[in-house]
Amino acid sequence: MNAERFGIAQLHQLRGRVGRGVRKSQCILVASSTSSLSRLKVLEKSSDGFYLANMDLLLRGPGDLLGKKQSGHLPEFPVARLEIHGNILQEAHMAALDGTQLQFKSVTVGKYLCAENGGGTIVVANRTSASGWETFKLWRINETNFHFRVFNKQFIGLDTNGNGIDIVAESNTPRSSETFEIVRNSNDLSRVRIKAPNGFFLQAKTEELVTADYEGATSWGDDDPSVFEMTIAGRMQGEFQVTNGYGPQKAPQVMRVILTCIDDILAYQKHWSTYIVEDDFKFIAGNGLNAVRIPVGWWMASDPTPPAPYVGGSLRALDNAFTWAGYAFFPVPSDITISVTTSQDLTIMGGPVHNTPKKYGLKIIIDLHAAPGSQNGFEHSSSRDGSQEWGLTDDNIQQTVAVIDFLTARYARSPSLYAVELINEPLSPGASLKSANKYYKAGYDAVRKHSSTAYVVMSNRLGPMDPRELFPLASGLRGSVIDVHYYNLFSDIFNSMTVQQNIDFVYTNRSAQLNQITTSNGPLTFVGEWVAEWQVSGASKEDLQRFAKAQLEVYGRATFGWAYWTLKNVNNHWSLEWMIKNGYIKL
Repeated sequence: MNAERFGIAQLHQLRGRVGRGVRKSQCILVASSTSSLSRLKVLEKSSDGFYLANMDLLLRGPGDLLGKKQSGHLPEFPVARLEIHGNILQEAHMAALDGTQLQFKSVTVGKYLCAENGGGTIVVANRTSASGWETFKLWRINETNFHFRVFNKQFIGLDTNGNGIDIVAESNTPRSSETFEIVRNSNDLSRVRIKAPNGFFLQAKTEELVTADYEGATSWGDDDPSVFEMTIAGRMQGEFQVTNGYGPQKAPQVMRVILTCIDDILAYQKHWSTYIVEDDFKFIAGNGLNAVRIPVGWWMASDPTPPAPYVGGSLRALDNAFTWAGYAFFPVPSDITISVTTSQDLTIMGGPVHNTPKKYGLKIIIDLHAAPGSQNGFEHSSSRDGSQEWGLTDDNIQQTVAVIDFLTARYARSPSLYAVELINEPLSPGASLKSANKYYKAGYDAVRKHSSTAYVVMSNRLGPMDPRELFPLASGLRGSVIDVHYYNLFSDIFNSMTVQQNIDFVYTNRSAQLNQITTSNGPLTFVGEWVAEWQVSGASKEDLQRFAKAQLEVYGRATFGWAYWTLKNVNNHWSLEWMIKNGYIKL
């Protein structure tokens, strides 16, 4: 009752909590006045949180920024009305769009734009519903311009071999003729126009003919063939999305703006100096843990000037981790040539190792979490648009090996280096077993060139695969480790499980899976990621304690050990620090 007393964003959050169970559910909002129906109809129309937040601000107003008033419009505001002139907020919103999946429905034709056959031919507007062929993935060029990538990985553009105005999806490489601008209606952000590189707007003349030859202004009405209703079908918020289009100088400034708008995205310079600090290593060691697994990206090997759009500084952060873990050092053997420029205040040099006194005695596992081209298409592997292109060529594999060579050479003489994980979660079938084996052997050799003692961790592939498929290779390599990740998430089989069923699954199924890959004469086993999180609603603290305890008991049998994902997280159950401090996990 009295839904009008809540903001649109609050109601959107409430709606998101309906229907999480196995039974069919509905969210019914009841208002006591007809004047509030316009706000509720906005909520009915869209499930896009960004759009709803903007409409909430537009309808209710920002309130008194320096006083107590929490709503209302302030025409006397001396700089701008944020709900209308929110350029900074809009810029922050757009900065997260790289890799976003968009669908466009013509307001005149009433059907969706579609790359015919998934790409390779014309673009039409004849689909009544949207799926893969009707979804366009954004490549951000700058604040206003984008490329649109289609299902078969071509880019939409002008038909430069024809009349110059027809829209096609034929080019495998984006050029100026494949560069477009999205113009949004400030009063209804779901309504857009798409400006082509010839200066005209796209229009759906018929279901079979989409051209770039509409000129002039618009009233944004349903009679304008250049107006489309835009739906956001998916988002990515990885490192590439945040930094793309800005480069190493502007990206930190942009991310400081995003910090106020998007959860979990921090300005890197502040993030690296404040998020994980020495006290965290003290906390880890003080709770009986003996190692940390640190995910890194391939661009770290080019720090402090990594390729665009990445931001320099991650290598220094990793250096800090080695200092806090055990010993401070930065030399490499004098006969090793490093072609990558090092950080200005860190010198790579030959000669004897000069260590500082031991601190917390922790070991470090360097985990290559993001490989060039993305090994799984996920945002945490820094995919640009969800595509998976790692391992498709020998050059790509050698590029990845070079990263491993760089990292091992840099840290091989540190007593804290415990292992190097060659790659995290390659996804089959895109990452073939042949490519994985070829890379793992070359990566192993790169580690051994610099260290005879560091363990070499090889991640099992996600997706369809044989859990023991790496054994023929790994069994013949001294110090090899197989990494598996166990989550009672990310699969429909867990959606309706009860508390006890989840716990039983760990004791029964996970035990069997771990036993299958644990042998007396084969590679060591490592449960490299797990978390005390599940799909159970309304679970008690005791329930979660039992769930965590079951996993600790089972994964503690892994011959190389386990690693919790992750130390810190805004979601409490994903934060090992929070789980320990609040008594959910006892080590």
